[in-house]
Amino acid sequence: MSKKNNNYSAKDIEVLEGLAPVRKRPGMYIGGTDVTAYHHLANEIIDNCMDEVVAGHASEITVELNKNGSLTITDNGRGIPIDKHPKKNKSALEVVMTTLHSGGKFKDGAYSTSAGLHGVGLSVVNALSAKMKVEVFKKKKIFYQEYSRGKPTTKLIQKGTSNISNGTRVTFLPDDEIFEKDLKFLPSRLYEICKNKAYLFKGVKINWFCEKSLISRKENLPTKDTLFYPEGIEEYLRSELENTTKIHDKICSLKAEFEDKKGKVELAIQWHKDRNSFTKSFANTVPTINGGTHESGFRSGIAKAIRKFAKFKNNKVVSSASQEDVLSNASYIVSVFIQNPEFEGQTKGKLSSSFVLKYCDQTVSNLFEDWLNRNGKAANLIISFVEEKIRERNLYELKDNVDRQTSFRKIRLPGKLADCASDKVEGTELFIVEGDSAGGSAKQARDRYTQAILPLRGKILNVKNSNSAKILANTEISNLLQALGCQRGNKYSRKDLRYEKIIIMTDADVDGDHIATLLLTFFISEIPDLIKDGHLFMAMPPLYKITTSSQSFYVKDDKEKDKIIKNLKKNSKIEISRFKGLGEMMPAQLKETTMNKETRNLMKINLPKDKVKFKATNKLINDLMGKNADLRLKFISENAGKSLNLDI
Repeated sequence: MSKKNNNYSAKDIEVLEGLAPVRKRPGMYIGGTDVTAYHHLANEIIDNCMDEVVAGHASEITVELNKNGSLTITDNGRGIPIDKHPKKNKSALEVVMTTLHSGGKFKDGAYSTSAGLHGVGLSVVNALSAKMKVEVFKKKKIFYQEYSRGKPTTKLIQKGTSNISNGTRVTFLPDDEIFEKDLKFLPSRLYEICKNKAYLFKGVKINWFCEKSLISRKENLPTKDTLFYPEGIEEYLRSELENTTKIHDKICSLKAEFEDKKGKVELAIQWHKDRNSFTKSFANTVPTINGGTHESGFRSGIAKAIRKFAKFKNNKVVSSASQEDVLSNASYIVSVFIQNPEFEGQTKGKLSSSFVLKYCDQTVSNLFEDWLNRNGKAANLIISFVEEKIRERNLYELKDNVDRQTSFRKIRLPGKLADCASDKVEGTELFIVEGDSAGGSAKQARDRYTQAILPLRGKILNVKNSNSAKILANTEISNLLQALGCQRGNKYSRKDLRYEKIIIMTDADVDGDHIATLLLTFFISEIPDLIKDGHLFMAMPPLYKITTSSQSFYVKDDKEKDKIIKNLKKNSKIEISRFKGLGEMMPAQLKETTMNKETRNLMKINLPKDKVKFKATNKLINDLMGKNADLRLKFISENAGKSLNLDI
């Protein structure tokens, strides 16, 4: 056992100079050390080039994947300054390469819009590269400097001339001391990044070169290509929807500046019959995979315009449609260019600039309303389709005595319920989730045909502490009962239950357990027959993701995590990510781990059918969740330190 150090003084404070913090904690700057973080390095350099393009200083970018695995990225912009920095005894280039929070984006007027104001992109890539070579072109002269792991290994020197008048070329090889073993740039992923950028800015030409030996047969990628799309995101959306059945022929493609010229928005949207939608959002050409204020404002604006147009057409059904009703069968791309963007984290997965929500909402609403008025045929087709989907969801049209709609009669469904499309009970599932954030992820992850989502706001009422009037007056319980359709207590009706499986899906933490406990208390107390009939389940979302160079594991608790880590002790690099909640998970991850019927695990909730045993179980729930605190304290005192398996 090491000797305990009781002396805590200034000498114990570690100061990390220069780029040392980046190498010590790379996850703080690029989100981790896995394949996504590896490619984030390429994104940072390409984003710098795109900033020059968007600002009007460059028109062409070249991306080359070299045989040794390094990446070369060139632009014909102004070139990084090479003269001596006024406050540092070194060139401006070396300052940018070796200092966090340095660069041209901090100075007012340098870039009206850029991929971010963190000022850490190029220096972070330098810090995490085994080798980096920078060539700056100034009036066809080449200035050259090499770096390794964030430090210069040569002086800045001039070497020869070039046919490029001005610009910057960066060649780098990520450091295998930092990243997981055997990682390398994937041609398909890089090519997709380049395509996205070319689509998002109509005037840019991106040249692609890749060593042939690096492309697998499965990828079917060109070794060289010129990516240039004069129609921008409209062309992008058209290529993605090639094989879908469209509701209207022409893609709605619009763009406009925000009021007060704080930025601009571009959008392309089309409705189709296919349930799977293609949706992408971007801020200053950066893909915001987790959305943000621009996407929220866009969705709100589209829904608002649809409702207003429907009201003008005297369509009462669509004039009160929700965003989910309007956009469930729409594919879209929305792109904003704004000043001083704020992102959540250096990886820029979500735009958080608050002013964008209002501006996107207003601008998109006005733009799209005008488009609907100018394109009457398409507008009427969209309105009719949305109405049809709403009627289907609300089960308005009765068919016969056997199908779902007759069985459910005209039950009023809660507004937050994202219902499934199936007209049968068999095979359908209702996921009860905590909060709108988790609800949003679940809606994207679900199978829309068989899986419905009902988000509940916070912790529902403890029914063991409430009377019948208070229970029925509670909004969340009222919504839940409406969604179930089967009523409660003695009025429970098996034939009116709207779903085959009811699945409680909460975060894998203490708060999630509390919410799950309150929901279980509700079902056991108010609808026990639903459980006895075998309809109630618990989802089993993971708490951790463990990643090595060759495999990934989703882990449900600390015990399983420790077991897996012990078995993986021979691996040189193990990365552990903790999921803060369902809303923090990517929809694809939530689908894979928790919602996909082929890959998930469900825990079935059972109640004793024997009357004596059921009475004992009900008493236990009363003791734990009821008004008598003394009974609860007694149970805790008697069972502290024990592992108790409750058969419920």
